[in-house]
Amino acid sequence: MKLGLLKEIKDLRKVWPHEALDFTPWLAEDDNIGLLADAVGLEISVDETESNVGDFNVDIYASEIGTDRKIIIENQLEDTNHDHLGKLITYASGKSADIIIWVVKKAREEHRSAIEWLNNHTDEKINFFLVEIKLYQIGDSEIAVKFEVVEKPNDWTKEIKKQSNTSPSLQARFEYWTAFNDYAFQNKDFVKYFNKRKASTDHWMNFSVGSSLCHLAISQIRKDNKIVVEWYITDDKELYKTFLSHRDEIEKEMGINLDWRELPDKKASRILISHEANFENKDEWIAQFDWIIDVAIKMKKAFKKYL
Repeated sequence: MKLGLLKEIKDLRKVWPHEALDFTPWLAEDDNIGLLADAVGLEISVDETESNVGDFNVDIYASEIGTDRKIIIENQLEDTNHDHLGKLITYASGKSADIIIWVVKKAREEHRSAIEWLNNHTDEKINFFLVEIKLYQIGDSEIAVKFEVVEKPNDWTKEIKKQSNTSPSLQARFEYWTAFNDYAFQNKDFVKYFNKRKASTDHWMNFSVGSSLCHLAISQIRKDNKIVVEWYITDDKELYKTFLSHRDEIEKEMGINLDWRELPDKKASRILISHEANFENKDEWIAQFDWIIDVAIKMKKAFKKYL
């Protein structure tokens, strides 16, 4: 077997001659922002490019799908410098951002240290990422891009800060989601449809379905001993009605009768199914996880056709 030699392309401007005109629009496309999202472990939906911050503009202003957290992304096709670090903090302040991502050609050591310091000296709600862009090619093949995270939030340090405020019920939720992630993302079919989400103390875990209009949510309803898998429509009653008009086809494909809730007095609409769950008995968790995986895959496949 003849093997090719992998080579790195050092000059990023051979692919993107201009930062604002070429790289930012490229990164804002769904498939490409997805590459960055996978690298940092988030679900990102682009809201605006060149978004206004006073007399300045942040390259990309975005949101985390399924939460209210705001994201700013500052791009630099050169080595990091003090000017861009200052801009980053200015933009984060101006946009009240929760997540700050600095995408660069190469991270200087002093700027890696600065991002590490910011992560260690801000509260758990603020997260800084420093990400390098790498380009690779084998022979005359198409050029491939890779995002490499060189600095990210120190989860352990921030978790220590939260321990004094973490109740047993929150710890139980976190343990359940951690076990779910460990199990579900060994399932080849589940991995095809969903990207891994970080375990948290929330009672829900949200997954992207390729649109900012809706998402798939899994919830632990411990007071009722139930697991819920739902298609959550954030604020679009017409989209809900579109799905409703295909109710028979959706339920037939899934082989499941769903609970359809338009919720006319609220912005959101929900389409869900629940399952009995004994959260206290860990021996039953695998069976619960199998049910979640099966329903989530069926739901995404059936609903995506009408999105």
